[in-house]
Amino acid sequence: MVNRRWWDVAALAVAAVLVTLTLLDPPVGADDVGVWAATGAFLIVYVAYARWHLDDPPMGHHIAISLLFAAILAVGTSFEPSFAILQAFVYPFVWTTAPTLRSALAANFAIAAALVAGYAAHYGPAGIVSGFSVALLSCGFSIALGLWITRIAAYGQERARLLDELQAAQGQLAAMHRDAGIADERGRLAREIHDTIAQSLTGLVMVAQRADNRLASVAGDAAASARGDVQLIEEMARDALTEARGLVASLAPVDAEAGLPDALRRLAAGFERETGVAVAVSADAAAPGRELEVVLLRCAQEGLANVRKHARATHAEVRVESDPSQVVLTVRDDGVGPGDAVPGEGGFGLAGMRDRVALVGGEFSFGAGASGGTELRVAVPLADAAPDATAATSTAPATTAAPPSEEARA
Repeated sequence: MVNRRWWDVAALAVAAVLVTLTLLDPPVGADDVGVWAATGAFLIVYVAYARWHLDDPPMGHHIAISLLFAAILAVGTSFEPSFAILQAFVYPFVWTTAPTLRSALAANFAIAAALVAGYAAHYGPAGIVSGFSVALLSCGFSIALGLWITRIAAYGQERARLLDELQAAQGQLAAMHRDAGIADERGRLAREIHDTIAQSLTGLVMVAQRADNRLASVAGDAAASARGDVQLIEEMARDALTEARGLVASLAPVDAEAGLPDALRRLAAGFERETGVAVAVSADAAAPGRELEVVLLRCAQEGLANVRKHARATHAEVRVESDPSQVVLTVRDDGVGPGDAVPGEGGFGLAGMRDRVALVGGEFSFGAGASGGTELRVAVPLADAAPDATAATSTAPATTAAPPSEEARA
């Protein structure tokens, strides 16, 4: 935005110089009065009209301002050639406010022609040569300086554009590195849990079984009580082992680089191996883009984690459908249903999923299925159909990469 105060100071300074030059050469005559009148006209045009169109004026206003200044310059110079000092203000003004390069050049030529006309009116035909010489020098300098500054401004705009693109690329690269780091950490945690806690729990189950077998041949109430304790230890260890294996499965990163359908099929295959629950996958929808694919994949992973944890199901289905405006992910099972579970009460999995979907402008629903069991539905808008969600989507990699937990359905 152009600072009007500096232009105000410049206009007043030029007007003061013009009036002072007439006062330095007494006595005051008609020509001096004409200079004062032209100076007043200049200030009136500037204050009442020109200064309000400093910021990218329409072409019509720029032409009108240029012609008014040219006419004032011609009239003032016809009274006193030193009035040509007004060029010091007019040339920079028309360059600064010109909508296009062509309009700036046309304004420069109009001002130069006005100066020649003023000299000719003051000196007669003999003044045309001197006026043309002064106009050629001042207009040539103005055009040279204006083109140079314009080129510098264009170069600065190009650098600013390239800098914005570089910063955007750096942001995308940082998000990709963050995603890769989170995926590596998820894999590391899964391996650590598998190699330490899960293995220790497996050993504890085996020791409990061996102790139970040994106590089976021992008679007496004490032995029976001990067998009960050992069996309880075995049951608790088995439950903890199941939890650990489920946590390992949910933490294990699933690569979405090959596309959402392949990633969902690999996720379903791993889920079947771990739980024995058959999972049908239908994902023939159009690719929604990398960020939205990650959101849908994490939601499917969390949905299957809830099936593992709570549903006691024998079959599950993961379906991805699309229309021109959105992509819909549905996870269904034939288990016991959600009951009175509400997302956010008692756990973070579904609440985190709901927040993750909200970041990309999507919708989330969770409840009992139409034919029993549980149904999880996630709808995310396509980027082309929902441009307002683009800013939110750009934050999705950092959010959607957060490790899903094995919390309760609520």
